[in-house]
Amino acid sequence: MNDVAWMGRALALAEGGRYTAAPNPLVGCVLVHDGAVVGEGYHRRAGEGHAEVNALLEAGPRAGGVTAYVTLEPCAHHGRTPPCAEALIGAGVARVVAAMPDPNPLVAGKGLALLRAAGIDVECGLLADEAAALNPGFIKRMATGRPYVRVKMAQSLDGRSALADGESRWITGPAARADVQLWRARSQAIVTGIGTVLADDPQLTVRLPQVDCQPLRVVLDSGLSLPPTARLLREPGGTLVVTNSADTPQAVALTAAGAQIVTLPAGADSRIDLGALLDELARRQCNEVLVEAGPRLAGAFLAAGLVDELIVYIAPHLLGHDARPAFELPPVTRMDARLDLEPLDVLSFGPDLRLRLRPPARA
Repeated sequence: MNDVAWMGRALALAEGGRYTAAPNPLVGCVLVHDGAVVGEGYHRRAGEGHAEVNALLEAGPRAGGVTAYVTLEPCAHHGRTPPCAEALIGAGVARVVAAMPDPNPLVAGKGLALLRAAGIDVECGLLADEAAALNPGFIKRMATGRPYVRVKMAQSLDGRSALADGESRWITGPAARADVQLWRARSQAIVTGIGTVLADDPQLTVRLPQVDCQPLRVVLDSGLSLPPTARLLREPGGTLVVTNSADTPQAVALTAAGAQIVTLPAGADSRIDLGALLDELARRQCNEVLVEAGPRLAGAFLAAGLVDELIVYIAPHLLGHDARPAFELPPVTRMDARLDLEPLDVLSFGPDLRLRLRPPARA
C-alpha cells in the first residue's frame, strides 16, 4: 500500500467518532512500519485520547521509526489532553503525513513546526479535501466563529410542506425519516421555531442506539409562548429557548420546567437576529446545526444567506396549491434574481428522494 491508501484508512477510522467527538474534530491515525500497521486509532470523545495517542498506545514499543498518517495536524497545545505532537516525538516516530493543517488558532501550524524541529520528516496536504469534508462544522467555526448550518425540509413533489391546516405527518416514508435521525445525530443543535412546536409538539431527539447524547434543542420564541408541558422539555438533553425578552412570568415557568433561556437582539424584522443566534451557538461549541422548521424560519435562514447546505426530501405526492409552501422567500421578479443551488448528491430512500444542495456563497 502507498501513502494515499494509508491515509484513506486513517480517514475511514476518523468516522468512528462521528456521533461522539464533538466539539472536537474527527481525526484518525494509522502507524505503519515496513508496510504493516502497528497501531491505529481515532478520536472518540472530547476529553479522551486523541487519535495519535490511541494509535501509539496500540503500537506500544513498536512505534519507534514508524510513519504516522493522521487526518489533521497533531495538536501542539495543552487542552484537556497533552499535545499529540509531543507524544509522537516521544515515541520516536520517524515520519508524519498529515492530511491538512489544523484550523484551530491554538494549533495552526505549530504542531507541524514542533515535529520538524524534532527532526521528524513532515508532509502535509495528502487527501486534504477528503479530510476537510470530515469536519465542515469544526473548520467553519474555527475560521468564522459560526457553525455549519443545514436546513432540512420534507416536501411533496409540488413543493408543499404541509396541508393548509398545518398537517404534515407524514409527507415522507420511514426510510427518509430514519435518514433524518443520522443528520440529527451529527449535529450539536437542532433549531426550530415556536410555530412548529405549537403545531406538532415534537421531541426533536435522536433515536439511534449508537448515540448516547442528545443535541441541544433550540426553540426561537420571541413571545415566550412555549408551554412548560411541551414534550421537548421532558426529553433527555437540554432545551434552549431563545427570546427577545426573558423578563416575564412565563420565563420563570419555563426555567422551572428545565429550559435554558437566552435573550438575543431582534433583527430588522423584529424577529430574533439569526446571525446573533449562530454566534451564540458557536460560543456553545456547536460545530454543526440542523434547522428543522416551518417555511417561514427555513426561508428566513435562506434569505439571510446563513445556510451552508440544504437537505430536501421529496415525496412522490401532490398536495395541491392550497397546501403550505416549503420555503417562504421574498418574491422574485426577474429570472436572473432567482436563488440558484448547487446539487451535491441525490439519493433515494424508499419511494422518496433526498437532494443535498449548496446555496451560493455570499460575497
